[in-house]
Amino acid sequence: MPAAIESAPTPVDETSPNPVRFHTLCDQLDQYLELDQVRRVYRAYIFSAERHAEQYRLSGEPYITHPLSVACTLADLHLDADTIVAALLHDVIEDTPTARDQIRQEFGEDVAHLVDGVSKLTHLDGVSRSEAQAANFSKMLLAMVRDIRVMLVKLADRLHNMRTLDVLPKEKQQRIARETLEVYVPITRRLGMNALCLELEGRAFKALYPMRSRVLRDAIQAHRGRQHDRVEKIRENLTQRIEERGIKAQIEGREKSVYSIYCKMRDKRLSFNEVFDVYGFRVIVDTADQCYRVLGIVHGLYKPLPGKFKDYIAIPKANGYQSLHTALQGPGAVPLEIQVRTQEMEQVAEGGVAAHWNYKSGTNLYLPAHAKTWMQSILDIRRLAPDSVEFLEHVKVDLFPHEVYVFTPAGDILRLPQGATALDFAYAVHSGIGNACVGVKIDRIASPLSTELSSGQTVEVLTASHGKPSPAWLDFVVTAKARSSIRQYLKGLKEEQAEELGMRLLDKALSRFEKTFKELPGEEVSETLEAMEVENAQQLFRDIGLGRLMAPIVAHQLMGSEDSPRRSARWLGRILGRKQDQPVALQGTEGMAVTFAKCCRPIPGDTVTGIASAGQGLVIHRSNCPNLKRFRKSPEQWIPCEWAEKVDGEYPVSIRVSTKNRRGLLARVAAAIAEEGSNIAGVNLDEAQGTANINMRFILNVRDRIHLAAIIKAVRRLPDVHKVVRLSG
Repeated sequence: MPAAIESAPTPVDETSPNPVRFHTLCDQLDQYLELDQVRRVYRAYIFSAERHAEQYRLSGEPYITHPLSVACTLADLHLDADTIVAALLHDVIEDTPTARDQIRQEFGEDVAHLVDGVSKLTHLDGVSRSEAQAANFSKMLLAMVRDIRVMLVKLADRLHNMRTLDVLPKEKQQRIARETLEVYVPITRRLGMNALCLELEGRAFKALYPMRSRVLRDAIQAHRGRQHDRVEKIRENLTQRIEERGIKAQIEGREKSVYSIYCKMRDKRLSFNEVFDVYGFRVIVDTADQCYRVLGIVHGLYKPLPGKFKDYIAIPKANGYQSLHTALQGPGAVPLEIQVRTQEMEQVAEGGVAAHWNYKSGTNLYLPAHAKTWMQSILDIRRLAPDSVEFLEHVKVDLFPHEVYVFTPAGDILRLPQGATALDFAYAVHSGIGNACVGVKIDRIASPLSTELSSGQTVEVLTASHGKPSPAWLDFVVTAKARSSIRQYLKGLKEEQAEELGMRLLDKALSRFEKTFKELPGEEVSETLEAMEVENAQQLFRDIGLGRLMAPIVAHQLMGSEDSPRRSARWLGRILGRKQDQPVALQGTEGMAVTFAKCCRPIPGDTVTGIASAGQGLVIHRSNCPNLKRFRKSPEQWIPCEWAEKVDGEYPVSIRVSTKNRRGLLARVAAAIAEEGSNIAGVNLDEAQGTANINMRFILNVRDRIHLAAIIKAVRRLPDVHKVVRLSG
């Protein structure tokens, strides 16, 4: 330890573990930092220890032991002095009266930004735990976009919290462990920090499922002892064959983590022996050229398994990971998994972005292209997400562990999450291209937008000026960028349609006074809007269209100055009674401001009633729908509706077909439905009365009641069909 620091006063009792812990940190820093930087870190230690002097952790240790442990973790990664200083100070804003400006004055703007980025938001009274968590996470991620070191400090903080989780109540342990698996583990994987990822996974798994974790650890220990000789024999064979070719290599056994074994057993429903009976080895060489030469050597030694080779050197993973992966059939038909990489690739695989730190260029972290791309995607998602909760959900979706690699027609490579569709590809190229997408070609063949992509495919996006997103797209896109872009477009579209609908509803209500909104005096309208605390007429129309305001009541308020109290009361009674009000005509092309209830599935030809519902606009029900009873005490929400003479589009309707349980009958029923020009959107089967009869429930797309009647008639004519009825939902 430097003499200048060793002679400095200690801010805590010498009998406490803190001086020893700082000696440990100092020994780590001496390996790569200059003396003046170590002194600066010590000054931060004094500052933090003084402010946390009266604070203790639940374990009974002085609180300063926590920031010291966080700093030691980051020192192991050889991060710069500013990051170590921020680690020591990362809780002083949140847990002490210390202000950000004081840290900025003492240690500079960079350190102040790092500490502020890690600190939780205060003054979040009146919000739920999930909303507060989302707001804090959003703040931290946006700070990370500016400086990745914010996330590195937070991950080291989370690691020490997981290491000391046992002192917390069981419920809190599980909540923190679940959050770690859902948010922080994917982030470490995204940043390529494999060593940190594995420890967080293991500790979170142990906290969530202590019994399962213990059983698997015992099984691994027993298996390791039984197979030791076989593993050593394979290692000797690999070492001998590689050395014969004149290549210097380091060969290590690679054992699956407890959590990865558990996930594989759970997801693929495999036994422990089926998962663990795979021997893994990692071969580390000097150059990328030697990686490919070693690959040829091991393929000559053991037979490769078809379709199991992956070249992450030529096409790195999204987190910058590079390696060659191959699966082989070893001696005794035992499967082998071998990874081949250089020493530099190994450092990146274990340390991730921290391995890219460049001290010679100052204190700036050199970020590889993949990390910059992810940072930009976070900014895009935050810009499109309406609130912190949705932003958090989008980011969780985007923190995927697996990728597919597809090509643009120009030969550029795009990485997408496993399960991504052609439409996700369009939005990955550009949100404008996704919004205007009308079709795609995959390997020059026209394909549906919902087609799931595979690595190696070439995707061409077809666009048109009239193209626009559909709400149905949300059912099959998987990337956060696509989902948030579609939602933003539909939200604007919904408000536009709600405004148009609100104007129509208000004009119909004003027709009682033989007026339209445009004919009302502007001054009186402004006074009424001000009294209602509505910004302008457009906002008034949107509120009516979305059901937040009732058109008859608004019309009554607008006309109040022109009508006597007695006449107004009679008029309002007629409006609420719905005896003479003109109905809203449904054209069949209504957008998101007019929706059709799924409980009764109205179709053209049905007698219908509209319910103005807050946030949903006008919801159309069949007039005999049982759910209308819920609105008997709210007559102001009832809006009379009728179908226009010509109605466009198709509408979902549910029918139940009761038949004998005969082979091939489902196909015959489906064929009869198709012959009548209807598409089957869904089908469900359940047996009735033992196995003699069966009920088939279909969701069909029909044009109107006449079309539905023709379908029911055609199905009833089939042999073995007992009954066909329309369902309420």
